[in-house]
Formats: sequence, structure tokens, C-alpha cells
Amino acid sequence: MTIRDLLVHYAIKHKGDYFKIISAINKKEPVDYLLTSKQTLTILDEQYPKALRNLKYPPLVLFYKGNVELLNNQTCGIIGSRSVCDYASKMVHCVTEELKKKYTIVSGLAKGIDALAHQNSLTNQTIGVIGCGIDTIYPLENKELYEMMEHKHLILSEYPEQVAPLKHHFPWRNRIIAALSNFLVVVSAEQRSGTLTTVNAALDLSKDVYVIPYPNDNIYGKGCNQLIKDGAHLLMLEDIKFL
Repeated sequence: MTIRDLLVHYAIKHKGDYFKIISAINKKEPVDYLLTSKQTLTILDEQYPKALRNLKYPPLVLFYKGNVELLNNQTCGIIGSRSVCDYASKMVHCVTEELKKKYTIVSGLAKGIDALAHQNSLTNQTIGVIGCGIDTIYPLENKELYEMMEHKHLILSEYPEQVAPLKHHFPWRNRIIAALSNFLVVVSAEQRSGTLTTVNAALDLSKDVYVIPYPNDNIYGKGCNQLIKDGAHLLMLEDIKFL
């Protein structure tokens, strides 16, 4: 039994919980029956993304489906709210159409902007980072998208099979999106949007954050406009080709 085997075992046993895995390692928790998973990357592996090592709490084990070689590509994170207005839908289409020519698109496989970013990138390459077990399709409306991505693209999770999509998982997922992305583009964000946790994670890593501006009366973009006021890069459609 190798140290890597132990790491995967603890990750499965403790359902991807970083602190429980660390505790199990420190206590040398006994192993009665070794738990395994075929498609994994561990922090001990050469192929483990260097960008993730910069996180305060880097995922110890990543479970995946699809083409793990995509982690070697130049990437762009495209994120936004689960609720989508016509303006946001148009913006995410314009942004992905241009950026997918040069970058592998990273997002969170959630409903709304995430799903649109992935769908618009299927003709090229895209990476989805999820906040539940690697075999769990959440939300169910993304079932077809998930099934397309698991074969020709890449789905990542620090949670093994049969782990539910718990609320506290998503900020942890967002830090991975931020770390894997060369830079972030925020397409929509309401005033109190979960999107902002990804932005904060990116800023902690000194990543550039570009934000689409919104009309002042559009509630789906109030978070975007605030980010621009706070110093994020304002991104006009005509400037996307220069990223």
C-alpha cells in the first residue's frame, strides 16, 4: 500500500472533506479495507495542476471523468449567476464564442451562466468543476451536458462517488475554478451572488478579473457593476479579442 493509495482511501472514506483527510493522515488512521477509485489525481502526482498548489487548502485528491490532459491547456474561467436574463445570455454567448478560440473554458457546471458557458464551448474544449460526487449530476437539468462533457471534455471534483451537493461544497469548488483559470470573466452577478466567492478566490491568487458591465436598472448585473467600482477590469465586447 503506497502513500498515494492511502490518500485516495482517506478521500473516499471522508467524502472529500479536506480537514478530515488531513486528520486521518496525521493520526495514521487504520485501514481495514482499501477504498479505491480509477480516475484520480493526487497532490503527489506529477500531473497534478501546479496552479492548485498555490491554494491555502489545495485539494488532496481530484476525481475526474474525461480528458485530464486539458489541465495542461491555457484556460479562462467564465462564471455568473444561476438566474439568467436575456442580456446575460447574449453576453455569455459573445464572450465564449471569442475566448474558446484561444482558451479551454472553465466553469462550475451549475445552471445558468455556467451551463451556457460549457454548452457554447462544446465545439472546442471545456472543464467543469463540480461541488458534489464525481458521479452525481447536479442539477439534473444538466444531465445531457454532463454526459457530453464526461467523454470529450473534463469534469473534476474533490468529492468521490455518491457525495451529495451540499451547500458548503460550492465555495470550495469555486476556489478550484479560480486556481485553474488563467483569468476570470464575470458575465453576471447579482448583489449577493455566490459568483463573488470565485472572484475573491481569484483575487487572493492575484488573478485578473474581467467583468461585463450592466445597465444600472438590471438586477442581474448589480454585483458586476459593484465589482467594476471596486477595481475589477471592465470588459467591453470589442475588447474580448485582446484577452
